[in-house]
Amino acid sequence: MTVHAFAFYVFATLVVASGALTILARNPVHSVLWLILAFFNGAGLMLLVGAEFIAMLLVIVYVGAVAVLFMFVVMMLDIDFAEMRAGFTRYLPFGLLIAAVLLAEMILAAGVWSLGETGVDARLEPVDPSLPNIEAIGRALYDRYLLVFEGAGIVLLVAMVGAIVLTHRDRSGTRPQNVASQIRRRPEDATRNTQPEVGEGIEL
Repeated sequence: MTVHAFAFYVFATLVVASGALTILARNPVHSVLWLILAFFNGAGLMLLVGAEFIAMLLVIVYVGAVAVLFMFVVMMLDIDFAEMRAGFTRYLPFGLLIAAVLLAEMILAAGVWSLGETGVDARLEPVDPSLPNIEAIGRALYDRYLLVFEGAGIVLLVAMVGAIVLTHRDRSGTRPQNVASQIRRRPEDATRNTQPEVGEGIEL
């Protein structure tokens, strides 16, 4: 067995094991940690096939941003594990139905791929093997798929603005910030020089 094959089996085994533990872990924090381990091993698999850009995205974007965000959200939530278990048993038939549909779709996609009917346009020019992956992805994004790439950015922007609007609430009893009055405030209005006697203290 070559070193490349040994590294593949190690990374693949760890990805499958950490993915299973992400689902089976009882503690949500432990699930996020197992998910981070799966991302790291997935990045190792991408490096083995020469996709260093995707490996870098897995580590920087998913581990450095998404998984850390999951960790903060899970740790800040007050999770009732008894209620979670009750909801799991309640929606178990529906979840099994969705899992069966997804499994059937995956089997169908694997069968179509094995038959060679990938649906890829044969008129597309092959990528130059000597071209780096990052440069090839950049040319594809900003040349052939520029409109799709910009459209995805607009969709994400709308989603972000919508999330802010939906979660924004006007709270009563709070004092809003008045920037103009803060700028007009003089130092002598904010401080007061006193000379109290020993043991008297300061009158507020």
